[in-house]
Amino acid sequence: MNKPTKILVVLGPTASGKSDLAVQLAKKFNGEIISADSRQVYRHLNIGTGKVTEREMRGIPHHLLDVIDPDERFTALEWRQLAEKVIVDIASRGKLPIVCGGTGFYISSLIDNLGFPEVPADTEEQKALEARTVEDLFDELKKLDPERAKTIDMKNKRRLARAIIIARALGSVPKLTTTKDTAESHYAALQIGITWPDTDLRARIKARLIRRMEAPNKDGINMIQEAEYLHAPAPSGLGLSYERMDELGLEYRYLAEYLQMKIDKIKLIEILVNKIWQYAKRQMTWWKKDTRIKWFSPENITSIEKEVEDFLK
Repeated sequence: MNKPTKILVVLGPTASGKSDLAVQLAKKFNGEIISADSRQVYRHLNIGTGKVTEREMRGIPHHLLDVIDPDERFTALEWRQLAEKVIVDIASRGKLPIVCGGTGFYISSLIDNLGFPEVPADTEEQKALEARTVEDLFDELKKLDPERAKTIDMKNKRRLARAIIIARALGSVPKLTTTKDTAESHYAALQIGITWPDTDLRARIKARLIRRMEAPNKDGINMIQEAEYLHAPAPSGLGLSYERMDELGLEYRYLAEYLQMKIDKIKLIEILVNKIWQYAKRQMTWWKKDTRIKWFSPENITSIEKEVEDFLK
C-alpha cells in the first residue's frame, strides 16, 4: 500500500497572518502553496479578499488563485478536485504541498476525504426560497440545522437557500459521508492554526480594512476603486451586477451598498469591521470541533517550525 502524501495545512481566521506564515514555512521546507479560500478563486477579487500579492509570495508558487471569473459559480467539490491534482503535481516534484486558507469546509473536504451530498442546484425550489427574505430563510435553517446556522453567512440568500434544500433532503448541512477509503486517506495532514486574543484580532481586522480602503495597491487602486471597476460596464469594467456582488459577500456586499449611496464611507467601515469580525468568529466555530488542529500564537515560529520538522521526519 502506498504511503499517504504528507501535506501541511495553515489555517486561521481572517487577518490572522496565514499567508505570511505559509510563505515562511514554504521557504524553509521547500513547499508550494495551495489557496483554500472560497473567494480568492475568483479573478479580479484582489483587494477585498486580501489575496496575497506577488511581492508577498516572495517567489513561492501559489496555486488555485484566479481560477474563474467572478460572474461564474464555483463549488467546494470543484475546488477539491483541482486541489488534489495540484497536490499530486507538487509532491511528484519532491516538494511539500501547503494548503493555506480560511474556508474550513474546503480544508475538511480535502483532508478527510469527504463525500458531497448529491442535491440538484438551481431548482424551482431554490428559486422559490430565494424569493423570501434572508431573515425568513435564516430562521428556517436554524430550525432545520442549528449547527450549520452557526457558521453560514446569514445575509447570503443563495447559500441560505442551498443549505435549506440540503437540510430538507438530508437532515443536516453538510450531510457529509466518508467515502469507502476514508480510513486509507490519500493524505497525512498536519494542521497548524493561528490564534490571536479577540481584542488583538479585531484590531488587526480594522487596521487591515482601513489600509485597503485608503492605500492603493500595485495597480494604483484601493478597495473602493476595485469595487467600482467590478461594477462598471465594459469596456471600463467587468459589469458585475450589484446582486452578484452581494452574493460574493462581506466586503463586496457592503461596497455595493456604498456604490449605490445607501451608506457613506464611515458607515461602510463600521459595518465591515463588525461583519468581518463576525465572520472570523464563525470560522473559529467551524474549527473548534477539530481536535487535530495544533494552535499557535503567530510569534511562536520556533515551535511551529519544530512541529513541522517532526511531522516531516
